[in-house]
Amino acid sequence: MGGFGKIFNINIFGESHGEIVGVVINGCPSGIKIGLNDFKSDIGRRRAGKKGGTSRKETDAPFIKTGVLGSRTTGAPITILFENKNTRGGDYDFVKEQHKKCDDKLYSGDYDGAITSSRSLVEGVAMKKYSGYNDLRGGGHFSGRLTLPLVAAGVIAKKIVEPICIKAKILEIGGTRDFTSAINLAIKEKDSIGGIIECSASNIPVGLGEPFFDSIESLISHLVFSIPAVKGIEFGAGFASTEMRGSIHNDMIIDGKGKTATNNSGGINGGITNGNPLIYRVAVKPTPSIGKEQKTFNMKTRKIVSLSIKGRHDACIALRVSPAIEAATAIVLADLLMLQKRNSWKGDLYGSSKN
Repeated sequence: MGGFGKIFNINIFGESHGEIVGVVINGCPSGIKIGLNDFKSDIGRRRAGKKGGTSRKETDAPFIKTGVLGSRTTGAPITILFENKNTRGGDYDFVKEQHKKCDDKLYSGDYDGAITSSRSLVEGVAMKKYSGYNDLRGGGHFSGRLTLPLVAAGVIAKKIVEPICIKAKILEIGGTRDFTSAINLAIKEKDSIGGIIECSASNIPVGLGEPFFDSIESLISHLVFSIPAVKGIEFGAGFASTEMRGSIHNDMIIDGKGKTATNNSGGINGGITNGNPLIYRVAVKPTPSIGKEQKTFNMKTRKIVSLSIKGRHDACIALRVSPAIEAATAIVLADLLMLQKRNSWKGDLYGSSKN
């Protein structure tokens, strides 16, 4: 598995119920002030504890192992670790039973995608991909637990992109703005619900991004879709633009700095930032792990059976996604800003300017 980013590059590791999860950050400039207190806000917003979230509670204390000395980044790779203390791997023994190999078909070339599971196929396809050796506990490396080191990387990225300000907020949960009622009903019915998150970034300079493959939409979508449970994304007016005419969708420029009267383009033209606020929305699906009884296929018995999950899960994972969305945005912008700085340098090897 590769990381993300050309200059500011991250790679996350660990499993939901393993000993640790963490991140390695390459390319971070030296001299950036960073301390443990800098992580508290974003990690705290992601942490469980609110109604509708999982009952699994971890300290989520970051251990900075490399790349920071005397509260300043050194320019070397940064390694941040988080311990998993409140684990209950035994809650997932049923998954092993559901997918226990009873013949060679599960791992052979005739796999036809028909394996089903309690978690929307992740165990089935993961067991096929990794020949049955993957960690099944709580989704293993596929778990939302891995958004914790992503958020940590975002904390550092936010410092690099200052004065850009990035904020994400929940717009809807379960199709309504009445969050409390929607969550209470989902809990009562032992079910789960999704939501919509909106992210905005202001004070962005003009010119970040490239046409086609490295457009800012492409890069943000790439990293945002790496967050478990994200199923959709739209920039600016998004899908609503299909109902507009060009005369309405066009953003009229109203000053010499490129400020526009509207922002239907979401701060982007031709894949490049135009100086207006970057705005996009993300669809977060309901978690597939629920206590409500469902039907699934048992790989051992080859029969449809009833299944009710006993693990600790979120009734609404969207409640904790906002800081991960902000982190993804900051990481993309940090990498693009560093690329822009490199590409605009016109000195020779020894720093003398070219005429």
